[in-house]
Amino acid sequence: MAKSMNLQWAAGSAPCWRVMITLEEKKLQGYEHKLLSFEEGQHKSQEVLEINPRGQVPTFKHGDSIINESTGACLYLESVFKDQGSKLIPDTPAEQALMYQHMMEGLSLTEKLNLVVYYEWFVPEAERHESAVKRNREALVSELQLWEGYLQNVAVGSYLAGAFSLADVVVFPNVAYAFRFGLSVVRFPKLAKYYSLLKERPSIKTSWPPHWVPGPQGFDVLKDV
Repeated sequence: MAKSMNLQWAAGSAPCWRVMITLEEKKLQGYEHKLLSFEEGQHKSQEVLEINPRGQVPTFKHGDSIINESTGACLYLESVFKDQGSKLIPDTPAEQALMYQHMMEGLSLTEKLNLVVYYEWFVPEAERHESAVKRNREALVSELQLWEGYLQNVAVGSYLAGAFSLADVVVFPNVAYAFRFGLSVVRFPKLAKYYSLLKERPSIKTSWPPHWVPGPQGFDVLKDV
């Protein structure tokens, strides 16, 4: 079944990583995939645009079905292969509600991280303002404090919605990014514990961004957040 799947991805892309973690959790190894370069603009190539007119990654195909939004692809894989591999949606309505809530909230964390980490990439030099930098950093701190609160009881087997779920699939790549870019383990101890507990999970370790392998630390953009 995995051989009928094709994923175009970029190393270090949180949305791509979500899909790859889900494929590993659902035991769907052996899918076709192609690593693209952001630096070379390969995500804007005609090959990608034919599948995803937004010119973004991931692009994901399963047979004739195309689903390019990462959270949608994760939900699709869990729905179609719900009896295979790990169960990524819990059974009880209360746990499902919590999972869906945190899963969708994870997209806000992605956005606020990107506005700080990639500000100079997104915003032309002539349009940059210190007030915007300050505002973005304050918004990120508030967001991170929310997640720190959500994880007050984090422990082995007890993550964002109890057992490992799609909420963790969506959120963990963001948390890994934050610590790679220098987030303080002292100021955010619960997030640090969450990161430490999950980074060795086989699906995460196998799909870890290849250019991160020499060392987990990347830059210090977030060291003062």
